[in-house]
Amino acid sequence: MSAHKKLNYVEFAAADLIATKAFFSAVFDWQFIDYGPEYTSFSADTAGLDGGFYQAPLSSLTQHGAALLVFYSENIAQTQAKVEQYGGSIIKPIFDFPGGCRFHFTEPSGNEFAVWSEHN
Repeated sequence: MSAHKKLNYVEFAAADLIATKAFFSAVFDWQFIDYGPEYTSFSADTAGLDGGFYQAPLSSLTQHGAALLVFYSENIAQTQAKVEQYGGSIIKPIFDFPGGCRFHFTEPSGNEFAVWSEHN
């Protein structure tokens, strides 16, 4: 259910929709609904937030001022290994920060995300 004045949806460009869908399905158990060949959506039920990917040769990177969406993991080392196994690239290996640790990665279409945990 949509809530007044609350974040509701996020969209990302994806140069390779098929690879991006396969990655998020394998690593984070997301499910997708396709709306034609150039758009696919994911839901809060499997992703935590509703959103989608649209076909475009662009990517979202923090070095260019993009917002960073951060996943939570109960086992950060296992999640990092899965990201690498399914075609993600680690761009900042696990590092500590006050309150936990995290790593940054790009998925097959080049969008940057991060994963955090309370412990390493």
